[in-house]
Amino acid sequence: MSETTTSPVPTAPARGRGGLRVALRVVQVLLALFFAVASALPKLIAHSSAADTFAEMGWGDAGMYAIGVLELTGAVALLVPVLQSVAATALSALMVGAFVVQLSYFDGANAATPLILMVPLLIVARARRGHNEELRRLLRDRVRRG
Repeated sequence: MSETTTSPVPTAPARGRGGLRVALRVVQVLLALFFAVASALPKLIAHSSAADTFAEMGWGDAGMYAIGVLELTGAVALLVPVLQSVAATALSALMVGAFVVQLSYFDGANAATPLILMVPLLIVARARRGHNEELRRLLRDRVRRG
């Protein structure tokens, strides 16, 4: 008589997915920190590095504060599960604008930075896209109520 042995269900893929979720969350936190601290903060406090750049472009304080608010809002939204895909997409669009600005106003100096930032942003947007349906449902319910 032969014995049939059953092997346990492999757990590596589940652990792998969990590890990927953690890695993606770490990337989101790092992006949020970058956009909040390194990018938005200098604009929102009118640090000379940001103020001089926006003055050189002719955008002035209003443009500087507007971009700073958009970056800070995106940074916070990257950490809110229902908003993270939309936030990553919006920040990617902002990076397209930053790339164009770098090419047109500054002869391409630092033009690679927005493109480099777009890579993890687009990965987050795609990986977290499942939350978009939940966001649509919340918005639809909100509109129906009032």
